[in-house]
Amino acid sequence: MERRNTRRAAIAVALTATAAVLLTGCQGDVGAAGSGAGGGAGGGSSAPTAPPTAAPSRTAGDTVPASSASRAPGGSSEPAGRCGAEDLEATAAHQAAVRPQGTGTGAAVAGFTNTSGAPCVVEGFPTVAGAANGSPEMNVPLTVRHTGTAAPVALAPGGRAWVKLTFHQVQGEGDGSCASGEAPVQYPTMVLGLPGGAGRHQVALDDGVFAECDGVVAVTALSAAEPS
Repeated sequence: MERRNTRRAAIAVALTATAAVLLTGCQGDVGAAGSGAGGGAGGGSSAPTAPPTAAPSRTAGDTVPASSASRAPGGSSEPAGRCGAEDLEATAAHQAAVRPQGTGTGAAVAGFTNTSGAPCVVEGFPTVAGAANGSPEMNVPLTVRHTGTAAPVALAPGGRAWVKLTFHQVQGEGDGSCASGEAPVQYPTMVLGLPGGAGRHQVALDDGVFAECDGVVAVTALSAAEPS
């Protein structure tokens, strides 16, 4: 009886060991099948994916393209905008040192000051009209001829841009005469229209009135240098 029980115990141990071996084999097959499913049609395992490469950081020695925008005067990195009519104030014009011979105005220099608190830019040639009776509403446009080349003029607060107006000169004494035979015209003030939205500005001479012939004026471009 004791021998029969011992034999049964040995058989039970053997069956338990066999079941353990079979279970381990099945688990290994399942793991292999799972790897093959992710590897595509070939059934092999997929290749490891390389980590993404980070973009190289910019160092102090790298060059950065400069902006093409106009820069504010004084080396500021902030771009300066166009001067508006409210940014500029016209000062009284004065007779130019270099002007045609005669008794009229000949040539006058006018300035425009940046009275705003920020830098701005002007560029181009003004229009010119004589203000009849000194009234801008009763202006008479003059034929403008451009001299020189226009370029941007950056004005810091308090900075000034200049133009020179050269007229057909009045000849003779008294009311004078024009070489063309036309009668001279006098204007208490001129109205100068600046380009780029910089406004229309009424300008008077610091001494006397504008006297000219033929309604023609040669005008320089706005400039940072005062013309002679």
